Amino acid sequence: MPMLAGLIFATEDAEGRAGTLAATLPFGGMTLIEYQARLLAAAGVGQMVVAVGRVTPALLGAVSRIAKREVTVDIVRSAEEASAKIHPLATVVVIADGLVTTDTMLHAMAGEAPDAILVTPEAEASGAVERLDRGQCWAGVATLSAQRLAEVAALPREYDFQSTVLRIAVEAGARHVALPASARRSGHGVERDAEVLAGRSNDVLGALANQRTGWADRWFFTPITRFLLPQLVRREVPAWATAAAGGGAGLLALGTLGLGHPAPGMLLALLSVILLSAGSLLSWLRGDNVRAGQQERGILLLAVLSALLLGIIASLAAGHATPFVLALWGVASNTVADRVPVRPRPWYASAASQVLLLTPFALVGLATLGLAFATLHAVVSLAAAVEASRHKA
Repeated sequence: MPMLAGLIFATEDAEGRAGTLAATLPFGGMTLIEYQARLLAAAGVGQMVVAVGRVTPALLGAVSRIAKREVTVDIVRSAEEASAKIHPLATVVVIADGLVTTDTMLHAMAGEAPDAILVTPEAEASGAVERLDRGQCWAGVATLSAQRLAEVAALPREYDFQSTVLRIAVEAGARHVALPASARRSGHGVERDAEVLAGRSNDVLGALANQRTGWADRWFFTPITRFLLPQLVRREVPAWATAAAGGGAGLLALGTLGLGHPAPGMLLALLSVILLSAGSLLSWLRGDNVRAGQQERGILLLAVLSALLLGIIASLAAGHATPFVLALWGVASNTVADRVPVRPRPWYASAASQVLLLTPFALVGLATLGLAFATLHAVVSLAAAVEASRHKA
């Protein structure tokens, strides 16, 4: 894997806010530059440089917070300083000043071999940063070799850093990578107006929620998360609060099931999955990968324990062990399927889908039937995953 470095430009002022850099405008519960750095870190970048024309207290604070995420960050004022900071063998992922994009788009560009420039037709002004030729504009992301920075550093300082590094890459024959339509729909583009940026923030948060492709997520959890996430961000709810609420609901669900109350217990379990699902994305957005992972594992644990407890309740009511055996078999199938090294298909069973399937059956007093359906779903998913891995091998 190539050594990745990031170059973020933060030189332009925000529209209508004298003295405020566009990079320090609020976005997604943080500043825009922190969000950009978050995407770079998620793409595998271990070193970042921020190119500035002037340093403001807000920018210093943002850079300080970025540096706490185990990423090396330096502020530079010229191409010479940037070239000196970045390893000469590194691949540099460049982000334009004020660019809003998604982790999917940035991860794809970080995987491109240098030199590559993300482009969009000139007519699509929302994603256009700077014209490259008569028919194409730069769309704000480029993957370049560190040599391009050295070439810019050899030129007079009077040249604009961002424009010059782009021109150097074009002259070197950089490949053009077309901006996907999905990225445009997700809010990709440069924005320096605080009010418009808030709207872009909601688009990007929605795209983040849409990355979960399982059927239960797509039709139930994602629509709820798309509503909750912007509300949590707007109200500056800390990531730990959502995690605590989800964890508390999960413990209450297990306690209720343990007391023999399947309907309220499964409703609480479903509420817990909703909160943990939204909380995981919120934690990831805030740069807390550890807490995000803990909440994802919490969903898995809750699904296992709630199914087993529901099986025990149904077995005690029926006077035989069939419901518990079904629960055990379903949990085991889900656990094994999660470890099969294939890309899950949208219809595959998951921890979230298991809780969602069991809840309505528990509400109408048909827990055994619900366990049978959930187990059948898990077994079929496991069989399909094993077959897919066999063909892959």
